[in-house]
Amino acid sequence: MTTVAAVLHLTGSDGQAQAASIRGGLIRFMDVVVALGGLIFFFPTLLMIAVAVKLQDGGPSLFRHERVGRGGRPFACLKFRSMTVDAQARLPELIDQEWIERRKLRHDPRVTRLGRFLRLSSLDELPQLINVLKGDMSLVGPRPIVEDEIALYGRHFAAYRAVRPGLTGLWQVSGRNDVPYPRRVAMDVWLVRNLTVRTYLVLLARTVPAVLTREGVH
Repeated sequence: MTTVAAVLHLTGSDGQAQAASIRGGLIRFMDVVVALGGLIFFFPTLLMIAVAVKLQDGGPSLFRHERVGRGGRPFACLKFRSMTVDAQARLPELIDQEWIERRKLRHDPRVTRLGRFLRLSSLDELPQLINVLKGDMSLVGPRPIVEDEIALYGRHFAAYRAVRPGLTGLWQVSGRNDVPYPRRVAMDVWLVRNLTVRTYLVLLARTVPAVLTREGVH
C-alpha cells in the first residue's frame, strides 16, 4: 500500500468510526430523553399497575429476569409480573414443540388474568424504560435474549452483542411471536447492520400501531 493510499485508508476508517460514534451518541441521547419523559408521563399508570399486581396474589409487582446485554453482559430486565409466583418452577412441565421453536407458549396457563391484559396491551414492558435510562437497553434494538438463546443465534450472536437490546425493534413490529425464531435472528442481524437515526425513528413510529393492533401478541 502506498503512503497516499495508506493515509486515505486511515482517514476513511477514522471517519467511519467518528460517524458511528456520533450516531451512537445521538441515539443514546434520544434514549435518555424519551425514557425519562415516558417514566414521568406514565408514572400514575406505573403506580396503579404495581398496586394491582401486588393485590392480586400478594406476590412482587416486578419480575426481574436475567437477560444478555451489550457485550454479552447480563442484566436484570424489568417487567410487571404477568404470571403466577411459581411460574419458573412450572415451566419444565409445559415445554413443548412450540416453546422449542419460538421460545413462547401461545396458551400459557401460568399467566394471570391481569397478566393477560398487561401482555396484550404491552403495559407489562413499561418498567423497561428504567433499563433504558440505566443504559442496559435502548428504545430500539434486538429483543433481549436469555443465555440459553445464545446457541440459537450461533455465529450471529456477535451482531446481537454489538448493540444494546431494545424495548422495540424490527421483530417487535413485524409479527412478534408469530415469527419463527430463525427469522427473528435474521431481523435482529439486519437491524444491527442498519441501525441509523432514521431507522431508530421509523421503528419507534411503527411501534405505536403495532401495540394498538396487538399483532403477534399472545
